[in-house]
Amino acid sequence: MSVYTLAGQEALSDPFVQFSTWYQDAKTVYAREEEASAMALSTCTPTAKPSCRTVLLKDFSTKGFSFYTNYTSRKSTELEANPYAALVLHWPKLGRQVRIEGHVVRAPKEQSDKYFATRPKGSKVGAWVSHQSKEVKDREELLCEWRKLDEKFKDSEDVPRPEFWGGWTVVPYSIEFWSNGEFRLHDRVVYRREDTNVNRWSMKRLSP
Repeated sequence: MSVYTLAGQEALSDPFVQFSTWYQDAKTVYAREEEASAMALSTCTPTAKPSCRTVLLKDFSTKGFSFYTNYTSRKSTELEANPYAALVLHWPKLGRQVRIEGHVVRAPKEQSDKYFATRPKGSKVGAWVSHQSKEVKDREELLCEWRKLDEKFKDSEDVPRPEFWGGWTVVPYSIEFWSNGEFRLHDRVVYRREDTNVNRWSMKRLSP
């Protein structure tokens, strides 16, 4: 058996295929998709002050892992100034974790439009209302603004995407798969690449 095993199973040579397999397993085990797609996103200012929050994975492909947010939020401000990020998806029921590190780019407008169109109307209106990370007086201030905009769009389901809202894609140069092991001897297989434009990876097994 190869040294690149995860819980006794051979790790696949393509980390995107390996991730897809694990992600499908997670969506099968967790009743709510949000539980499977929740991921910690860590960003950092140019002066090395970190911050972390939970976002939802909405798209992934060989181009990277995408989430959506307000472009004026703290996370977006930090990504604009320091375009690198780390992600962690943890699935305790499966005893699995995936760590992703890479540089970030804004998702194409067409991709953001396509995802925004799938959101419930109330959430679309909410995207217009929220000036994410800015101070507000109280919750009623937000609800009052939401009601005004909901009235404005009452005759249409086609609420346009705000220009200040859209996707970010983490283009990975490192993806690590972790699987819980007996005696805390966990399996860790990391994939790394030098050129993020080429889907060619090296594999290494790490000590737990």
